[in-house]
Amino acid sequence: MRTQVAIIGGGPSGLLLSQLLNRAGIATVVLERSTRDHVLSRIRAGVLEQGTVRMLHEAGCADRMMREGHPHHGCYLSTDQGRFRVDFTEACGQEVMVYGQTEVTHDLYDAQDAIGATILHEVSDVVLHDLTGDHPHVTFTHGGQAQRLDCDWIAGCDGFHGVSRKSIPEHVRQEFERVYPFGWLGVLSRTKPAAEELIYANHPRGFALASMRSEHLSRYYIQVPLTDKAEAWSDEAFWTEIRRRLPGDVADSMETGPTIEKSIAPLRSFVTEPMRWGRLFLVGDAAHIVPPTGAKGLNLAVSDVHYLYEALVEAHRSLRGVEAYSERALKRVWGAMRFSWWMTSILHRFPDQSEFDQKIQENELHILRDMPSARETMARSYVGLPF
Repeated sequence: MRTQVAIIGGGPSGLLLSQLLNRAGIATVVLERSTRDHVLSRIRAGVLEQGTVRMLHEAGCADRMMREGHPHHGCYLSTDQGRFRVDFTEACGQEVMVYGQTEVTHDLYDAQDAIGATILHEVSDVVLHDLTGDHPHVTFTHGGQAQRLDCDWIAGCDGFHGVSRKSIPEHVRQEFERVYPFGWLGVLSRTKPAAEELIYANHPRGFALASMRSEHLSRYYIQVPLTDKAEAWSDEAFWTEIRRRLPGDVADSMETGPTIEKSIAPLRSFVTEPMRWGRLFLVGDAAHIVPPTGAKGLNLAVSDVHYLYEALVEAHRSLRGVEAYSERALKRVWGAMRFSWWMTSILHRFPDQSEFDQKIQENELHILRDMPSARETMARSYVGLPF
């Protein structure tokens, strides 16, 4: 089997890259270890930057998002003294789109099916070969048969635990990491959202977030110790705790009900450099992980796709774009990493945190409340740095 670009990983970044390249006349084969149903069952973030919205339009799969998504012009931040709003449109003239990552993946699958793209599911034993040579290829098992895929380039879109990053020699890779001493307990419920826009809450008991997927589907999170188990949290215990952390007027009026999904996610900041090794490129979680506080995970993967798509389209004329991919992508990665770290630092309760530290966090939030320049800085990072 032969193609121009082998894409390892069939999540949203791999599917988006495949869609864009095929529309540009560049053939791809996507190799995904899981079933399509499993890929579509993943519950992920739903805040899309303007750059991500633009890329979905360019890929020809933005119609349903524009019909069913919810443009948000701001968000709320709160302490136990109350909440205030950061108006993105007023601060920087832009907005974000609330549209679930699962829905984005559905739309990308539909678009790939419509153009007849090749996506192989339940692929195992993936090994990348000759990455710095002239004949890169991938060997794998599919349908019980050993197979080989020859290609010109390989895009590693296979996440933090995939084979792509590990295929770059250890003496070449430089990794930067911060692991946070808490996780997020998240629930999905068929309830009306607590507010018309997201609420990020700093509270002495710990962080909380009130989010949504639609007018009748809500997503909530609370900070919990990493030792906690999701199954140990009853619905009643969860609703009681999040009401303690959200502003009083919101807690008193919010709708509760049975949860339909409940899980705990650890938080980490992680970056590997470089994001290119020979004919291999790392994309999304294969190269970097951000804590979800800044809503950057999917958006950062999409900016990687943007840079790589441009480079591969240009590659038949000049290799300059290919050679610059890692530097271009990492510049934006570190900007988003800083913003996510900052959001995490000012909103969460750390294990050794003193009352002094709590007051400093609250003051940081009050600066946002009171200073237009601070709100502009936050808003520009939240709606997305340009790419």
